[in-house]
Amino acid sequence: MIDKITLEKTLPQVFAGMENDQPVCLSQVWLQDVEFARPDYYMVEAESGTGKSSLCSYIYGSRGDYSGRILFDGHDVSEFSINRWCEIRQRALAYLPQEMQLFPELTVMENIEIKNRLTGCKSRKWILDALERLEIAVKADVPAAKLSVGQQQRVAIVRALCQPFDFILIDEPVSHLDQRNNTIVANLIREEAEANSASVIATSVGNKINIPITHTLKL
Repeated sequence: MIDKITLEKTLPQVFAGMENDQPVCLSQVWLQDVEFARPDYYMVEAESGTGKSSLCSYIYGSRGDYSGRILFDGHDVSEFSINRWCEIRQRALAYLPQEMQLFPELTVMENIEIKNRLTGCKSRKWILDALERLEIAVKADVPAAKLSVGQQQRVAIVRALCQPFDFILIDEPVSHLDQRNNTIVANLIREEAEANSASVIATSVGNKINIPITHTLKL
């Protein structure tokens, strides 16, 4: 279980030497001490190129090209073993990357079941019900490559929710959705967050997810 994620003076290495440049100077995240606690709702607003996807990757542990420290309940994540990261990613930290990372040759259900077999979290009925709510149940046996980008985004959202979590990172989760589908997706994510007493950390460059954000940070 993770109750608190802390960033201490974190800065992407690509921004090293740019500490006095306007984007870095005005950031409420980079080179700051920032705390994300559960349960709560956070929005990280950013312009393109300011590092929002990098931030998610750093917290998720898939990248380490930054200075400063990231702490989970006071423990520096740079010291975590591969096994510990695997456990965290299955039981405490969910992630919806902007790129979605679906396997194009696999069907919708196959993409979701890869994740769900690792976690054993959701029943097939829950998955089908979620796909129905997101109006893509008819695509369950269709290869991901044949879906629109918006449909792929909804599949990736269902997959991300197929695990227990204390925090969920959602990187531009509704960038390809209209307002109606935005609300449907937001309600599903909110329900799962509340069921897990978890926090949502969302990013946006414009189209924001319709959840009740309590903290907004400018990247």
